[in-house]
Order: sequence, then structure tokens, then C-alpha cells
Amino acid sequence: MRPLSKRTERSLLLPALVYTALTSAIVSSLGMLLVPTIAEELSVSVSSAQWMLTINLLVGAVATPIMGRLSDGPHKKRLLLVSLATILVGSALAACAPNFTVFLIGRALQGLSYGIVPVTIALARRYVAEDKVRVGISSLSVTVSTGLGIGYPLTGILASAAGFRAAFAFAAVFLVTASIVVWRIVPNGPDERGLRRRFDTFGAILLGAGLAALLVAVSEGSNWGWSSAWTLSCFLAAAVLLAGWAFVELRIPNPLVNLRVVRNKDVLLANGTAIGLGAAMYIGLSVSSLIAQSPTSTGYGIALPLFWAGFVMLPLSVGSFGANRVVRALARRIRLTTLLPLGAGVMTVSAFLLWFEHDRLWEILVGMFLFGIGMGTTYAAMPALIARSVADTELGSAVSFNQVLRTVGGAFGSALSGAVLAAHMGADLHPTDGGITLAFAVGACGSVIVFAALAVNHVRSRARKGEAPSSKVPHNVSSSR
Repeated sequence: MRPLSKRTERSLLLPALVYTALTSAIVSSLGMLLVPTIAEELSVSVSSAQWMLTINLLVGAVATPIMGRLSDGPHKKRLLLVSLATILVGSALAACAPNFTVFLIGRALQGLSYGIVPVTIALARRYVAEDKVRVGISSLSVTVSTGLGIGYPLTGILASAAGFRAAFAFAAVFLVTASIVVWRIVPNGPDERGLRRRFDTFGAILLGAGLAALLVAVSEGSNWGWSSAWTLSCFLAAAVLLAGWAFVELRIPNPLVNLRVVRNKDVLLANGTAIGLGAAMYIGLSVSSLIAQSPTSTGYGIALPLFWAGFVMLPLSVGSFGANRVVRALARRIRLTTLLPLGAGVMTVSAFLLWFEHDRLWEILVGMFLFGIGMGTTYAAMPALIARSVADTELGSAVSFNQVLRTVGGAFGSALSGAVLAAHMGADLHPTDGGITLAFAVGACGSVIVFAALAVNHVRSRARKGEAPSSKVPHNVSSSR
């Protein structure tokens, strides 16, 4: 192939990174929608099949901060290509798996997809033109929420028409094309501005082990019992390991995550939002997906076949994309710190709508649309807040830590909704209408808490002395390409 000119390469870089970031959405779409299908096809119980979500989440939480720190180094392109190759192997294994054990290995390798977005953001910050870098960062951040609305319908169509293996095979083909795009368009390394220092192996082990213990506890607590020895031991181990990790990180010169940077007010704001809204979002999406496929005999189920169930998430994509356009139109008047409470407010409205009205298809679709608007708004603001507050050499680490907190928040949301639904199971082995309503209520309460905290912080900040002019959103901050 003929090499691209520098000018062409530069103009194609942002679209190429957005295309690559879609990997996270494509792989995420292979999750909760297929749990019943995997249980039936691979002859395991539904509770065992849930491990296809848990193992993916565990590996993602451990790998993301490591990938984030490595993306601050000189070999960004190599890191991205190796990660895509690993996810490709995982997708191929899952597509061809003869049994559930091999399938789980494939899902574990796919967990690296959680770290793709932070790596692409680090590449955008380094190579995209200065006047377009904030546009790029915001677009990359909302790519996952926008892509989910496309990935879920596609997964449902492929799985219903040709089996779950076809959906994983499509992911493998997509990864091949993404790898080619990265190889052809992303600038070759090494990056002369990248960090060249010793990797914090001990910090990575402590953080990885601590997050693994925490996520196992919140994911399996409803099955083991929240007061069981296994659950309490995992929580205790997580507390000790994560406290030890924080102690070490604050005392070494080259930490895996620079916690001094994380203490910055804007970064704290973004990270707190990531945890709270991550939990609320996961409750809304997972319970809505369950309602879509449940039989009408439950009193709330819509009884959609797998082919159509994925389309329930399509309004999520439309809302996320639309949020970018609206924010772009109002960009001259809106500040980054205003976007967080605004997005959280929309998500709160959506959570309350689903709480009180969720037994008809149009209600679920409207709820997903509003979730998309809220997610698109907040997810565009979080990385931009972080990017303006940290040095280039710390961006990958700081953004990846924010991604980890979204994942942890999602795990808590999954555990909470799972525990509520397990405690309200009907004779037909489907959750009762009361359990569904209570799960939505928990998500709504979480959204209210996050929105209230962000709103109070915004009002207090404006009352003190107003925000600096530099905090305004540039005219094209949220344009999506």
C-alpha cells in the first residue's frame, strides 16, 4: 500500500481514532443482551452465564489503569495495536468456543476493550491539531454511549439470525478493520514527548488486586449473601489493598496513577460523577433490557424477541448524538462545569420516568433517549475537565482512572439491581413488578444524589467568584464526527 501523505494522515486521524474507540461499544454490546442465549447454547445456568459479564468487567478494571499509564509513554501506537490484537483473539475464541470455559477466556481477553478509549484520547491530545483537540476528546468520550445504541441492535439481529457466534465473529471482523486503520493512519512512534520512566509494577499489582477483590464482592455478593464470609473477606481485602496502593502511590516518584493530580477539584468532580452516574446508568440499562425480553405474564414484560430487543437501546445512541449537536449550538454560553449538572439532571428525569412508568415500549424508548442525552452531555464534559487540569504526560493515566471509576460505578449498579431483583423473584423465576420498580427507584435516588451534589457545587463556585473564562466550552467542543 502507498503511504498516506502527512496532510491526509492528519485530517483522517480523529475519524480513525473515533472508529477505533467504537471497539469498546461493540464489545460491550455482546454483554447482558446475550446472557440468556449463552446459558441455553452452552448448557449453563443463567447465574453461571452472568460470569461472562463479571470476568469481562474484572479484566477491564485491572487493565484500564495500566493501559492508561502506558499510553503516557512513547509507544502509544504499539500499545493500541497490541490491545486490539488481544481483543481480536478473545473475540475469535468466544466465537469458536466449544465450551463455557473457553468462552470465558475469550471474554476475559475482550476486557482490554475498556482501556481503548483512554489510549485514543491520549493519542488525540498528542497528535490532533490544537484547535480541534477538545472536539476530539469530547467526541471520543461519547463514542461508547453513541455506539451502544448501534451495537445492541446489531448484536440482536446477528444472534437471532445466525446464533451468538455470529455476533462475536462480527466483533472479530470489526477489530481487524480497526487494526488496519490504526496501522495506516496513526503516526508511528516513538513519541518524543512521551514519558520514559520505570513502570510502577508494584502499584499495578496492588491496584489490580484491590479492584478485582472489590468487583468480585459487588458482583457476587447477591449470590453469596452480603453478610457471608466470602463477601466480607473480599471487601476487607479490597479495602486493605486499595489503602496500601494509595499509600504507596503518594510516596513514589513515578506512580501508576498520580493521586496528587486526581485531587484537583475539576478531576475530583469528574471522578465523583463517573462513579455515581455509572451506577445509575447501569441500573437503568440492565433493568430496561430485562423488561424488553420478559414475558407479558409478569405484568411489566414487553416480550420482545431477541431480534428486536436490541433496538430498545437505539434511542440511547440518538440521544447521545443529539446532545452533542445541542451542546455545540449553545457552546458559546455553556461552561464545562455547567454540563455535568445539566447532564445529571436529564439522567435524573429519565430515571424517575422509568421508575413510575416502565410497562410499555414507548416509555422505555423515551427513557433510553433521555439517558442518551444525559450520558452524551456528561461524558463529553468529564474528559475535557480532566484534560484542562493535567499535563499531557499525565492525561492517559488520569482519563483511564476516570474510566475505571465508571466501571466500578457500573459494577455497584449491577450488584444493587441484582440484589434487589433476587430478593423479589416470582414463582415463574422472573422478578416481580415490585422488584423492577424498586430497582428503578434505587437508580433514581442515586441520580438525585449526584445531581444535587453537582448543582450545589456549581452554585457555590459561581457565588464565590465565578469561573475563569478559560473554562468555557470552545465553539466545537462537542461536535461528533
